Amino acid sequence: MSTALWAIGLVIVGTLVGSWGSLFFKIGSKHLHRDFKDIWKAYHLLLGFMFYGFGSLLFMIALPYGELSVLYPFVSLSYVWISFMSLIILKEEMTSIKWIGIAIIILGIVFIGAGM
Repeated sequence: MSTALWAIGLVIVGTLVGSWGSLFFKIGSKHLHRDFKDIWKAYHLLLGFMFYGFGSLLFMIALPYGELSVLYPFVSLSYVWISFMSLIILKEEMTSIKWIGIAIIILGIVFIGAGM
């Protein structure tokens, strides 16, 4: 079974959407207190669930049209998206070691994609 390019594209879009979910989880967690009934008041958390769920749905749609050993490594792109979002939106620091890690992730994805 070969992997359709559109399925890879769908997984990549799904990782980007899911990364927005993680970002909203981070933002929403600041507003969450010890009382779990407050979770419904933290709209950032609800947005996080929605984005994360939609990203997972896109991944599930792509799965029948490709090999898991090819599609799943693309999920690691979420680390790349989150790093950039953390840098730009959350103003977090990116060290040289983190940049090297991002480069290795991208290199690994390229190798796996080339081996389709």
